[in-house]
Amino acid sequence: MRNAALHHHLETFAVDASRRLSAQAAAGEEIPFELREEPGSGTAPLYCYQPLTDRFIRARRELLAALDSHGQAARALAECDAIDVYLAAHGEIRIPGDRLGRAALALETFLCAMYAERTGFGFEPVHFEAAYAELERTVYSDRGTTAVISPVLGVGLDPGTTELMLGDGLSLIRGDALDGAPRDAVWGEGQEPSVLALFSAEAEHGRRGAVPLARTRFRRLLSALRLFEHGTFAMGPLAWTRTGPGPWRMVPIGASGRAGAVGGLAATRYLTIVPAGQVQELRAFWRLVNRRGGAAGTGELAWALARFEMGCERSAPLEALTDHLLALRALLEPEGPSSGRLAQRLAVICAQPDQRGALARRTAHAIELERAVITGMADGSAGRASGPGAGVDAVVDELAGHLRAILRDALCGHLDADLCGLADDLLAEAAEEPAVSG
Repeated sequence: MRNAALHHHLETFAVDASRRLSAQAAAGEEIPFELREEPGSGTAPLYCYQPLTDRFIRARRELLAALDSHGQAARALAECDAIDVYLAAHGEIRIPGDRLGRAALALETFLCAMYAERTGFGFEPVHFEAAYAELERTVYSDRGTTAVISPVLGVGLDPGTTELMLGDGLSLIRGDALDGAPRDAVWGEGQEPSVLALFSAEAEHGRRGAVPLARTRFRRLLSALRLFEHGTFAMGPLAWTRTGPGPWRMVPIGASGRAGAVGGLAATRYLTIVPAGQVQELRAFWRLVNRRGGAAGTGELAWALARFEMGCERSAPLEALTDHLLALRALLEPEGPSSGRLAQRLAVICAQPDQRGALARRTAHAIELERAVITGMADGSAGRASGPGAGVDAVVDELAGHLRAILRDALCGHLDADLCGLADDLLAEAAEEPAVSG
């Protein structure tokens, strides 16, 4: 026994409840039964009556709450931090948000466990001690973990990889490899099981603490995937959580991104496989993104990353174009678009010397496409351009690829924080090269 005071208050309440429930039964209130079929030794099934004492108890909730010992037991139980874990383990779905409400429901659940499959309400110490021991094991357990899962759309694992451990309690796992995972989490609209993001936290965080942590980890995972590789990544709209061996419970995951279009393909048709050879690289990159806070802190880099992710979630390429250009302007054209410096600065950072002119021209073409969208010459929602819009998908995808590379290298420290200064220095060096060679 770890909490003598709690044991005393619960025992007092259990004795009082036993008397009240026994009086109800003696007055003619009947315990409902259900007929249950069980396999017999022969071909004919056997039938037995199962008492539904839990239904009898729950129907007298107000009668039991009027007992003086109910309030004392509820207050003692409310001091336990893991009451919601106990309730979840007993299949409770609607758990009150306040401590006393959870404690009152836990008292009711405790009585149901005490009288499970019994036909009377006499107080028997052996049944009380068994129910109390189970309660203490749950609310004071420090060995269990709380797990949160959510489907990751647009990503697949190498056939030889079942689970990809990323660190900080997070992993990617094949849905059909997670024992007992809810069917709705594992199987989406496709024929293959979903890849799940799995976050595990120690039990002391509790279910309520683990879910907000999971939301943060999942959002940073999404950022890491989008920066790491070309694809249409998003988190599913829902998550499931459980503590220890308890049942899975559905929870909203909040803003988790929307899969955009890549190369004109819908997200459900585009799957990016993480090959076994890139597992270590992805793991190291995830840890960097998680350590940097996902949004790389504050300033131009954080703002550009946010705009890049907005572009990743657009449903049509032309819708994403302005997001990507705004992100690039924040990094490479702080003077504003009227300066006309973006195309040259992007080209000198992202292209080889003999390819810089072509990239600058394609970037200028992208800027013209943006103007066409603004003036109505292009249909941004459909991704079509009636003017200078040939090859829209390729133009937007290339621009997004260069932006992804700059953000990734800047986040990793491979590029100078002063990207404009770096670009201008490279342009100055390139301008001097013909004079030196001549």
